[in-house]
Amino acid sequence: MRVALKTYAALMLAQVALWSNPAHADWRDDIGTFRIGIVAEPGAGNSVPGLALLTDAYTKALGMKVEFVVARNYAALIEAQANARIEYAIYSATAYATASQRCLCIEPLVAPVDSDGAIGIRSVLLTRDGKLADLAAMDSHRIAMAPSDSVGGSLLPLAALAAEGRKIAEDAPFLVHADSAAAAETMLVDGKADGLFGWVTAAAGGPREPSGTQARLEAVGLSVTALRIVWTSGLLRYGPHAVRSDLDPEAKRRLAVFLTNLKSTTPDIYDLLESKHSGGFATVAPKDYEMAAAIVRFVSDRGPQQ
Repeated sequence: MRVALKTYAALMLAQVALWSNPAHADWRDDIGTFRIGIVAEPGAGNSVPGLALLTDAYTKALGMKVEFVVARNYAALIEAQANARIEYAIYSATAYATASQRCLCIEPLVAPVDSDGAIGIRSVLLTRDGKLADLAAMDSHRIAMAPSDSVGGSLLPLAALAAEGRKIAEDAPFLVHADSAAAAETMLVDGKADGLFGWVTAAAGGPREPSGTQARLEAVGLSVTALRIVWTSGLLRYGPHAVRSDLDPEAKRRLAVFLTNLKSTTPDIYDLLESKHSGGFATVAPKDYEMAAAIVRFVSDRGPQQ
């Protein structure tokens, strides 16, 4: 018995020595100050509404000092996280895909959801009155598109088609880039185009009520029976909150629990953090941003626009 007690005491002393060793310090001590990067809304300068409340909420969730860093744009945010000046960043979908391409050291943690369950958007090719039989018939019809910098109405469809092996030049004679998404929709309404690339919101559960371009066309008088979707792209998920991959697993766990419960526990803080999508946060993985990565590749291959 005395030998057993001595052995137990020795093991306990060894355990204490192990965890008191600076090499095994708590992850909070290693980080010091947890820095969160965010891009302010256009025209807001360096101000973020409710910053003190947000800082306090993250501080309590992590049990350590937290500081928000306001970046002038996504390019600056990406560089800051790639160079480990911040541990956590809030991105758009394409900004995250760019960050992931820039540095294989970033992973998505959560992304917002709409109140109706939508988790992102899909591009669609719409036609009316059966004028466009299918995707293969495009080159013999006029197809309206939003301007070339529109994500849902131009970049997403062209990138998605390229990913499917159906690369289409932006200056293809059958494509007509309108001055705006609304102008492209008007072309279909007025019969000046037989098809239109637009977008709809998408939920994880499958088909939903008309939304996006389809809903707007129906609102101006095109009947449900007249409109038909002849092609749908892959999912472009709403932009994520992303962390550095080398962040301690316990920190990732705490953040995921905090964020996925935020809408139900403190909705006022959620509204400060996420003003565009009111359904809460859901966990995400890198594969959820494959379509965003396809857009980034498409833009890179396209080169600078004149």
